[in-house]
Amino acid sequence: MSLSAFALSRRSALAGLMASAAAPAFAQAARASVPTWEADPDIIVAADGTGQFTSIHAAVQSIPRDNRERKIILIRNGVYDEVVRVDAAYVTLRGTSRMGTRLQSNRPADLPRDALGQGVLNISATAHDFVLENMTVHNTVTAIGPHAFTIFGRADRIIIQNADILSLGADTLSLWRGIKGNDEAGLSEGPGATPLTADGGRYYHTGLRVMGSVDFICPRGWCFLSNSEITQVNPNTTAAFWHEGMRVEDKKFVIKGCAVDGPPQFYLARHHRDAQFYFVDCSFSERMRDQPPYLVVYPLNGGTPTADDLARNRAAQEEGRWPERHYFHNSHRNGGDYGWLADNLATAKGAPTPADMTAKWTFAGSWDPERTDGPVVAGVEVEADGVVVTFDRLVTVKGAPELVHSAGAPGRYLDGSGTNRLRFAAPAARPSRPERLDLTRGAVIASEGVAILTPASGALA
Repeated sequence: MSLSAFALSRRSALAGLMASAAAPAFAQAARASVPTWEADPDIIVAADGTGQFTSIHAAVQSIPRDNRERKIILIRNGVYDEVVRVDAAYVTLRGTSRMGTRLQSNRPADLPRDALGQGVLNISATAHDFVLENMTVHNTVTAIGPHAFTIFGRADRIIIQNADILSLGADTLSLWRGIKGNDEAGLSEGPGATPLTADGGRYYHTGLRVMGSVDFICPRGWCFLSNSEITQVNPNTTAAFWHEGMRVEDKKFVIKGCAVDGPPQFYLARHHRDAQFYFVDCSFSERMRDQPPYLVVYPLNGGTPTADDLARNRAAQEEGRWPERHYFHNSHRNGGDYGWLADNLATAKGAPTPADMTAKWTFAGSWDPERTDGPVVAGVEVEADGVVVTFDRLVTVKGAPELVHSAGAPGRYLDGSGTNRLRFAAPAARPSRPERLDLTRGAVIASEGVAILTPASGALA
Protein backbone atom coordinates (compact mmCIF):
# COMPACT_ATOMS: atom_id res chain seq x y z
CA MET A 1 0.00 0.00 0.00
CA SER A 2 1.31 3.45 -0.84
CA LEU A 3 2.39 5.55 2.11
CA SER A 4 1.35 8.82 0.48
CA ALA A 5 -1.79 8.83 2.62
CA PHE A 6 0.41 9.22 5.69
CA ALA A 7 2.16 12.34 4.45
CA LEU A 8 1.35 15.72 5.95
CA SER A 9 0.46 18.89 4.15
CA ARG A 10 1.94 22.04 5.72
CA ARG A 11 -1.56 23.20 6.61
CA SER A 12 -2.45 20.00 8.45
CA ALA A 13 0.95 19.93 10.16
CA LEU A 14 0.52 23.42 11.56
CA ALA A 15 -2.94 22.45 12.76
CA GLY A 16 -1.38 19.49 14.55
CA LEU A 17 -3.62 16.98 12.81
CA MET A 18 -2.72 13.99 10.73
CA ALA A 19 -4.20 13.86 7.23
CA SER A 20 -6.52 11.09 8.46
CA ALA A 21 -8.49 11.73 11.65
CA ALA A 22 -9.26 8.06 12.23
CA ALA A 23 -7.03 5.72 14.19
CA PRO A 24 -4.55 3.72 12.09
CA ALA A 25 -6.28 0.80 10.41
CA PHE A 26 -3.83 -1.71 11.85
CA ALA A 27 -4.34 -0.26 15.31
CA GLN A 28 -8.11 -0.57 14.93
CA ALA A 29 -7.74 -4.21 13.88
CA ALA A 30 -5.50 -4.94 16.83
CA ARG A 31 -7.89 -3.30 19.29
CA ALA A 32 -10.84 -5.28 17.93
CA SER A 33 -9.48 -8.42 19.59
CA VAL A 34 -8.80 -6.75 22.93
CA PRO A 35 -11.05 -7.78 25.85
CA THR A 36 -13.66 -5.12 26.57
CA TRP A 37 -13.34 -5.14 30.37
CA GLU A 38 -12.38 -1.76 31.80
CA ALA A 39 -12.07 -0.67 35.39
CA ASP A 40 -14.15 2.30 36.45
CA PRO A 41 -12.11 5.50 36.81
CA ASP A 42 -10.92 6.67 40.20
CA ILE A 43 -10.85 10.29 39.08
CA ILE A 44 -12.70 12.13 36.30
CA VAL A 45 -11.33 15.25 34.64
CA ALA A 46 -13.78 17.33 32.63
CA ALA A 47 -13.17 20.73 31.08
CA ASP A 48 -16.85 21.60 31.54
CA GLY A 49 -16.73 21.07 35.31
CA THR A 50 -18.67 17.79 35.42
CA GLY A 51 -15.76 15.85 36.95
CA GLN A 52 -13.75 16.17 40.15
CA PHE A 53 -11.15 18.30 38.32
CA THR A 54 -11.03 20.61 35.30
CA SER A 55 -7.21 20.31 35.10
CA ILE A 56 -5.26 17.16 34.24
CA HIS A 57 -2.25 18.43 36.19
CA ALA A 58 -4.35 19.06 39.29
CA ALA A 59 -5.81 15.56 39.00
CA VAL A 60 -2.46 13.76 38.79
CA GLN A 61 -1.00 15.92 41.55
CA SER A 62 -3.85 14.87 43.85
CA ILE A 63 -2.34 11.37 43.92
CA PRO A 64 0.37 11.02 46.61
CA ARG A 65 3.89 10.55 45.35
CA ASP A 66 4.20 7.33 47.38
CA ASN A 67 1.07 5.84 45.78
CA ARG A 68 1.15 2.04 45.38
CA GLU A 69 -2.22 1.36 43.69
CA ARG A 70 -3.29 1.58 40.05
CA LYS A 71 -5.15 4.91 39.75
CA ILE A 72 -7.22 5.43 36.62
CA ILE A 73 -7.95 8.99 35.54
CA LEU A 74 -10.61 9.39 32.87
CA ILE A 75 -10.25 12.60 30.86
CA ARG A 76 -13.45 13.61 29.13
CA ASN A 77 -13.43 15.15 25.68
CA GLY A 78 -12.16 18.69 25.58
CA VAL A 79 -9.07 20.77 25.00
CA TYR A 80 -6.80 21.03 28.06
CA ASP A 81 -4.31 23.82 27.41
CA GLU A 82 -1.80 23.18 30.20
CA VAL A 83 1.48 21.55 31.16
CA VAL A 84 1.26 18.35 33.21
CA ARG A 85 3.79 16.68 35.50
CA VAL A 86 3.16 13.17 36.87
CA ASP A 87 5.03 12.24 40.06
CA ALA A 88 3.08 9.24 41.38
CA ALA A 89 3.57 5.67 40.20
CA TYR A 90 0.83 3.42 38.77
CA VAL A 91 -1.16 6.20 37.07
CA THR A 92 -3.32 5.67 33.97
CA LEU A 93 -4.44 8.68 31.91
CA ARG A 94 -7.31 7.51 29.70
CA GLY A 95 -9.00 9.83 27.22
CA THR A 96 -12.64 9.48 26.26
CA SER A 97 -11.65 9.56 22.58
CA ARG A 98 -8.39 9.78 20.73
CA MET A 99 -9.22 12.92 18.77
CA GLY A 100 -11.66 14.45 21.25
CA THR A 101 -9.43 14.45 24.32
CA ARG A 102 -6.54 16.85 23.71
CA LEU A 103 -3.75 17.91 26.06
CA GLN A 104 -1.77 20.71 24.47
CA SER A 105 0.54 23.63 25.12
CA ASN A 106 2.88 25.88 23.14
CA ARG A 107 6.10 24.86 24.86
CA PRO A 108 9.39 25.40 23.00
CA ALA A 109 12.36 23.80 24.74
CA ASP A 110 14.19 27.12 25.07
CA LEU A 111 11.69 28.43 27.61
CA PRO A 112 13.17 29.13 31.05
CA ARG A 113 13.23 25.85 33.03
CA ASP A 114 10.48 25.44 35.61
CA ALA A 115 9.34 22.77 38.04
CA LEU A 116 6.84 21.24 35.62
CA GLY A 117 9.39 20.02 33.07
CA GLN A 118 10.37 20.65 29.47
CA GLY A 119 7.48 18.86 27.79
CA VAL A 120 3.73 19.23 27.57
CA LEU A 121 3.42 15.96 29.53
CA ASN A 122 6.30 15.28 31.94
CA ILE A 123 6.72 11.89 33.60
CA SER A 124 9.00 12.13 36.64
CA ALA A 125 11.50 9.45 37.61
CA THR A 126 9.20 8.36 40.45
CA ALA A 127 6.19 7.80 38.13
CA HIS A 128 6.98 4.27 37.00
CA ASP A 129 4.27 2.05 35.46
CA PHE A 130 2.62 5.05 33.81
CA VAL A 131 -0.03 4.42 31.12
CA LEU A 132 -1.41 6.94 28.61
CA GLU A 133 -4.10 5.88 26.16
CA ASN A 134 -6.85 7.01 23.81
CA MET A 135 -6.02 10.72 23.55
CA THR A 136 -3.85 13.34 21.83
CA VAL A 137 -0.88 15.16 23.34
CA HIS A 138 0.33 18.10 21.23
CA ASN A 139 3.11 20.63 21.54
CA THR A 140 1.58 23.45 19.51
CA VAL A 141 4.81 25.25 18.62
CA THR A 142 4.68 26.63 15.07
CA ALA A 143 8.41 26.60 14.26
CA ILE A 144 9.57 23.48 12.42
CA GLY A 145 12.87 22.16 13.69
CA PRO A 146 13.88 23.43 17.15
CA HIS A 147 13.45 21.14 20.15
CA ALA A 148 9.84 21.00 21.32
CA PHE A 149 9.17 18.08 23.65
CA THR A 150 5.63 16.74 23.68
CA ILE A 151 6.22 13.91 26.17
CA PHE A 152 9.35 13.96 28.32
CA GLY A 153 9.88 11.06 30.71
CA ARG A 154 12.42 9.81 33.23
CA ALA A 155 10.47 6.84 34.60
CA ASP A 156 10.74 3.10 33.98
CA ARG A 157 7.95 0.96 32.45
CA ILE A 158 5.96 3.54 30.47
CA ILE A 159 3.07 2.55 28.19
CA ILE A 160 1.65 4.87 25.52
CA GLN A 161 -1.01 3.39 23.26
CA ASN A 162 -3.77 4.41 20.86
CA ALA A 163 -2.63 8.04 20.95
CA ASP A 164 -1.41 10.92 18.81
CA ILE A 165 1.87 12.47 19.98
CA LEU A 166 2.44 15.61 17.91
CA SER A 167 5.01 18.37 17.48
CA LEU A 168 6.74 20.23 14.68
CA GLY A 169 9.95 20.28 16.68
CA ALA A 170 12.65 17.83 17.63
CA ASP A 171 12.44 15.16 20.37
CA THR A 172 8.65 14.85 20.30
CA LEU A 173 8.59 11.60 22.30
CA SER A 174 11.59 11.63 24.64
CA LEU A 175 11.82 8.89 27.26
CA TRP A 176 15.22 9.33 28.82
CA ARG A 177 15.58 7.29 31.97
CA GLY A 178 19.27 6.87 32.81
CA ILE A 179 20.96 5.49 35.90
CA LYS A 180 18.58 4.73 38.78
CA GLY A 181 18.58 7.73 41.10
CA ASN A 182 18.15 8.24 44.82
CA ASP A 183 14.59 9.50 44.33
CA GLU A 184 13.63 5.98 43.19
CA ALA A 185 14.86 4.30 46.38
CA GLY A 186 12.26 1.93 47.80
CA LEU A 187 10.06 2.04 44.70
CA SER A 188 8.85 -1.18 43.05
CA GLU A 189 10.53 -3.44 45.56
CA GLY A 190 9.37 -6.35 47.70
CA PRO A 191 7.35 -9.54 47.04
CA GLY A 192 5.43 -9.48 43.78
CA ALA A 193 7.09 -6.33 42.43
CA THR A 194 8.74 -5.96 39.04
CA PRO A 195 12.01 -4.24 39.98
CA LEU A 196 13.05 -1.04 38.30
CA THR A 197 16.07 -1.30 36.04
CA ALA A 198 19.37 -0.04 37.39
CA ASP A 199 20.32 1.56 34.06
CA GLY A 200 17.97 2.76 31.31
CA GLY A 201 14.21 2.53 30.99
CA ARG A 202 11.59 0.23 29.43
CA TYR A 203 8.95 1.74 27.16
CA TYR A 204 6.03 0.14 25.30
CA HIS A 205 4.13 1.91 22.50
CA THR A 206 1.45 0.68 20.11
CA GLY A 207 -1.17 2.23 17.83
CA LEU A 208 0.48 5.66 17.82
CA ARG A 209 0.71 8.51 15.37
CA VAL A 210 3.92 10.43 16.06
CA MET A 211 4.92 13.59 14.24
CA GLY A 212 8.05 15.69 14.62
CA SER A 213 11.41 16.92 13.42
CA VAL A 214 14.88 15.49 14.11
CA ASP A 215 15.23 12.49 16.49
CA PHE A 216 11.56 12.81 17.36
CA ILE A 217 11.24 9.28 18.76
CA CYS A 218 14.33 8.95 20.91
CA PRO A 219 14.34 6.38 23.73
CA ARG A 220 17.21 5.66 26.11
CA GLY A 221 17.17 2.02 27.17
CA TRP A 222 14.69 -0.53 25.82
CA CYS A 223 11.73 0.42 23.61
CA PHE A 224 9.08 -1.58 21.72
CA LEU A 225 7.05 0.41 19.17
CA SER A 226 4.43 -1.34 17.04
CA ASN A 227 1.55 -0.71 14.63
CA SER A 228 2.15 3.01 14.39
CA GLU A 229 2.39 5.82 11.83
CA ILE A 230 5.57 7.88 12.00
CA THR A 231 5.77 11.17 10.07
CA GLN A 232 8.83 13.37 9.70
CA VAL A 233 7.88 17.01 8.96
CA ASN A 234 11.26 18.71 8.58
CA PRO A 235 12.85 18.66 5.09
CA ASN A 236 16.22 19.71 6.50
CA THR A 237 16.76 17.24 9.31
CA THR A 238 19.04 14.27 9.83
CA ALA A 239 16.95 11.46 11.38
CA ALA A 240 13.47 10.41 12.48
CA PHE A 241 14.44 7.70 15.00
CA TRP A 242 17.22 7.90 17.60
CA HIS A 243 18.39 5.47 20.25
CA GLU A 244 20.86 5.38 23.09
CA GLY A 245 21.88 1.97 24.39
CA MET A 246 25.02 2.74 26.37
CA ARG A 247 26.60 0.50 29.03
CA VAL A 248 24.20 -2.46 28.67
CA GLU A 249 24.63 -4.55 25.51
CA ASP A 250 21.04 -5.79 25.48
CA LYS A 251 19.40 -2.34 25.25
CA LYS A 252 17.43 -2.18 22.02
CA PHE A 253 14.80 -0.25 20.06
CA VAL A 254 12.36 -2.56 18.25
CA ILE A 255 10.14 -0.94 15.60
CA LYS A 256 7.56 -3.45 14.37
CA GLY A 257 4.74 -3.09 11.84
CA CYS A 258 5.19 0.67 11.51
CA ALA A 259 4.70 2.97 8.50
CA VAL A 260 7.27 5.74 8.12
CA ASP A 261 6.99 8.81 5.88
CA GLY A 262 8.58 12.22 5.51
CA PRO A 263 9.72 14.89 3.07
CA PRO A 264 11.95 14.01 0.10
CA GLN A 265 15.25 12.44 1.16
CA PHE A 266 14.40 12.12 4.83
CA TYR A 267 16.84 10.17 7.00
CA LEU A 268 15.62 7.09 8.87
CA ALA A 269 17.70 6.86 12.06
CA ARG A 270 20.90 7.85 13.84
CA HIS A 271 22.66 7.61 17.20
CA HIS A 272 25.30 9.54 19.14
CA ARG A 273 26.46 6.65 21.34
CA ASP A 274 25.95 2.87 21.33
CA ALA A 275 22.54 1.89 19.94
CA GLN A 276 20.66 -1.12 18.56
CA PHE A 277 17.77 -0.87 16.06
CA TYR A 278 15.41 -3.59 14.84
CA PHE A 279 12.96 -2.81 12.01
CA VAL A 280 10.50 -5.67 11.51
CA ASP A 281 7.56 -5.71 9.06
CA CYS A 282 7.89 -1.96 8.47
CA SER A 283 6.97 0.16 5.43
CA PHE A 284 8.90 3.22 4.28
CA SER A 285 7.78 5.77 1.73
CA GLU A 286 9.71 6.29 -1.48
CA ARG A 287 10.95 9.57 -0.02
CA MET A 288 13.35 7.86 2.41
CA ARG A 289 16.96 8.45 1.40
CA ASP A 290 19.59 5.80 0.80
CA GLN A 291 21.20 6.06 4.24
CA PRO A 292 21.05 3.31 6.88
CA PRO A 293 21.05 4.17 10.60
CA TYR A 294 24.38 5.82 11.38
CA LEU A 295 26.65 7.16 14.12
CA VAL A 296 26.72 10.95 14.23
CA VAL A 297 30.06 12.51 13.32
CA TYR A 298 30.60 16.25 13.77
CA PRO A 299 30.32 18.62 12.03
CA LEU A 300 26.99 17.52 10.60
CA ASN A 301 27.65 19.30 7.30
CA GLY A 302 30.77 17.23 6.63
CA GLY A 303 33.05 20.26 6.74
CA THR A 304 36.32 20.77 8.58
CA PRO A 305 35.85 19.79 12.24
CA THR A 306 36.53 22.31 14.98
CA ALA A 307 38.31 21.45 18.22
CA ASP A 308 34.89 21.00 19.85
CA ASP A 309 33.78 18.70 17.02
CA LEU A 310 36.90 16.58 17.43
CA ALA A 311 36.33 16.32 21.18
CA ARG A 312 32.73 15.15 20.69
CA ASN A 313 33.75 12.59 18.09
CA ARG A 314 36.52 11.31 20.34
CA ALA A 315 34.11 10.93 23.28
CA ALA A 316 31.75 8.88 21.15
CA GLN A 317 34.58 6.59 20.05
CA GLU A 318 35.91 6.15 23.57
CA GLU A 319 32.48 5.38 25.05
CA GLY A 320 31.43 3.00 22.28
CA ARG A 321 31.62 -0.70 23.05
CA TRP A 322 29.80 -2.25 20.11
CA PRO A 323 29.81 -1.85 16.32
CA GLU A 324 26.88 -0.60 14.25
CA ARG A 325 23.82 -2.70 15.12
CA HIS A 326 20.80 -2.19 12.87
CA TYR A 327 18.72 -5.12 11.75
CA PHE A 328 15.84 -5.57 9.31
CA HIS A 329 13.22 -8.17 8.48
CA ASN A 330 10.46 -7.90 5.87
CA SER A 331 10.80 -4.13 5.83
CA HIS A 332 10.42 -2.45 2.48
CA ARG A 333 10.58 0.92 0.78
CA ASN A 334 7.79 1.86 -1.59
CA GLY A 335 9.40 2.16 -5.03
CA GLY A 336 12.20 -0.31 -4.33
CA ASP A 337 14.46 -1.43 -1.50
CA TYR A 338 17.96 -0.22 -0.78
CA GLY A 339 20.58 -2.91 -0.23
CA TRP A 340 20.83 -2.19 3.50
CA LEU A 341 17.14 -3.09 3.96
CA ALA A 342 17.90 -6.76 3.27
CA ASP A 343 16.87 -9.22 5.97
CA ASN A 344 19.75 -9.68 8.42
CA LEU A 345 18.29 -10.81 11.75
CA ALA A 346 20.57 -13.84 11.62
CA THR A 347 23.54 -11.53 12.18
CA ALA A 348 22.16 -10.13 15.46
CA LYS A 349 23.35 -11.59 18.74
CA GLY A 350 21.44 -14.82 19.39
CA ALA A 351 20.09 -14.83 15.81
CA PRO A 352 16.52 -13.94 16.83
CA THR A 353 13.64 -14.90 14.55
CA PRO A 354 10.69 -12.66 13.61
CA ALA A 355 8.55 -14.67 16.03
CA ASP A 356 10.92 -13.64 18.82
CA MET A 357 10.22 -9.95 18.22
CA THR A 358 7.75 -9.45 21.06
CA ALA A 359 7.67 -6.88 23.81
CA LYS A 360 8.67 -9.52 26.35
CA TRP A 361 11.74 -10.40 24.24
CA THR A 362 12.59 -6.73 23.85
CA PHE A 363 12.71 -6.35 27.63
CA ALA A 364 14.69 -9.58 28.06
CA GLY A 365 11.81 -11.18 29.97
CA SER A 366 11.97 -8.61 32.77
CA TRP A 367 8.55 -7.13 31.89
CA ASP A 368 5.72 -8.25 29.63
CA PRO A 369 3.32 -5.34 29.03
CA GLU A 370 1.36 -7.49 26.56
CA ARG A 371 0.43 -10.17 29.06
CA THR A 372 -3.32 -10.77 29.20
CA ASP A 373 -3.52 -13.12 32.17
CA GLY A 374 -4.99 -11.52 35.25
CA PRO A 375 -3.44 -11.76 38.72
CA VAL A 376 -3.34 -15.35 39.98
CA VAL A 377 -3.75 -16.48 43.58
CA ALA A 378 -0.50 -18.05 44.77
CA GLY A 379 -1.52 -18.94 48.31
CA VAL A 380 -4.22 -18.74 51.00
CA GLU A 381 -3.44 -18.46 54.71
CA VAL A 382 -6.20 -18.89 57.28
CA GLU A 383 -5.42 -16.94 60.44
CA ALA A 384 -7.31 -16.37 63.65
CA ASP A 385 -8.37 -12.86 62.74
CA GLY A 386 -8.78 -13.22 58.99
CA VAL A 387 -7.69 -14.80 55.73
CA VAL A 388 -4.68 -13.62 53.70
CA VAL A 389 -4.72 -14.22 49.94
CA THR A 390 -1.34 -13.90 48.22
CA PHE A 391 -1.13 -13.08 44.50
CA ASP A 392 1.64 -13.64 41.97
CA ARG A 393 2.17 -9.87 41.55
CA LEU A 394 1.31 -6.53 43.09
CA VAL A 395 -2.43 -5.92 42.90
CA THR A 396 -4.95 -3.13 43.30
CA VAL A 397 -8.42 -3.63 44.73
CA LYS A 398 -11.36 -1.86 43.11
CA GLY A 399 -14.73 -1.94 44.84
CA ALA A 400 -15.55 -4.51 47.50
CA PRO A 401 -14.52 -8.10 46.66
CA GLU A 402 -15.34 -10.81 49.20
CA LEU A 403 -14.22 -14.31 50.08
CA VAL A 404 -16.91 -16.99 49.97
CA HIS A 405 -16.77 -19.70 52.66
CA SER A 406 -18.69 -22.97 52.87
CA ALA A 407 -20.21 -21.81 56.14
CA GLY A 408 -20.88 -18.36 57.47
CA ALA A 409 -21.15 -14.97 55.87
CA PRO A 410 -18.68 -13.93 53.16
CA GLY A 411 -15.46 -12.38 54.39
CA ARG A 412 -15.24 -8.75 53.36
CA TYR A 413 -12.03 -7.24 51.99
CA LEU A 414 -10.06 -5.42 54.70
CA ASP A 415 -6.72 -4.16 53.37
CA GLY A 416 -3.58 -4.85 51.34
CA SER A 417 -4.30 -3.08 48.06
CA GLY A 418 -1.00 -2.04 46.50
CA THR A 419 0.82 -5.14 47.76
CA ASN A 420 0.59 -8.80 46.73
CA ARG A 421 -1.21 -9.83 49.96
CA LEU A 422 -4.87 -9.03 50.52
CA ARG A 423 -6.51 -9.55 53.91
CA PHE A 424 -10.16 -10.52 54.27
CA ALA A 425 -12.35 -10.88 57.36
CA ALA A 426 -12.84 -14.39 58.69
CA PRO A 427 -16.37 -15.83 58.94
CA ALA A 428 -18.03 -15.28 62.29
CA ALA A 429 -18.43 -18.98 63.08
CA ARG A 430 -14.81 -20.17 62.91
CA PRO A 431 -11.81 -19.70 60.64
CA SER A 432 -12.09 -21.85 57.54
CA ARG A 433 -10.49 -22.10 54.14
CA PRO A 434 -12.51 -20.06 51.62
CA GLU A 435 -13.89 -21.59 48.43
CA ARG A 436 -13.55 -18.68 46.00
CA LEU A 437 -13.34 -14.93 45.51
CA ASP A 438 -16.66 -13.21 44.91
CA LEU A 439 -15.97 -10.39 42.46
CA THR A 440 -19.54 -9.30 41.76
CA ARG A 441 -19.01 -6.06 43.69
CA GLY A 442 -15.32 -5.50 43.07
CA ALA A 443 -12.24 -6.49 41.16
CA VAL A 444 -8.58 -7.29 41.71
CA ILE A 445 -6.28 -5.95 38.97
CA ALA A 446 -2.53 -5.76 38.47
CA SER A 447 -0.87 -2.61 39.75
CA GLU A 448 2.00 -3.04 37.30
CA GLY A 449 1.68 -1.38 33.90
CA VAL A 450 0.09 -3.62 31.25
CA ALA A 451 -1.45 -2.72 27.92
CA ILE A 452 -4.65 -4.69 28.57
CA LEU A 453 -6.11 -4.80 32.07
CA THR A 454 -7.41 -8.26 32.91
CA PRO A 455 -8.94 -8.77 36.38
CA ALA A 456 -8.25 -11.78 38.57
CA SER A 457 -10.69 -14.64 38.42
CA GLY A 458 -12.45 -15.98 41.48
CA ALA A 459 -10.35 -19.14 41.60
CA LEU A 460 -8.14 -19.76 44.64
CA ALA A 461 -4.90 -21.73 44.69
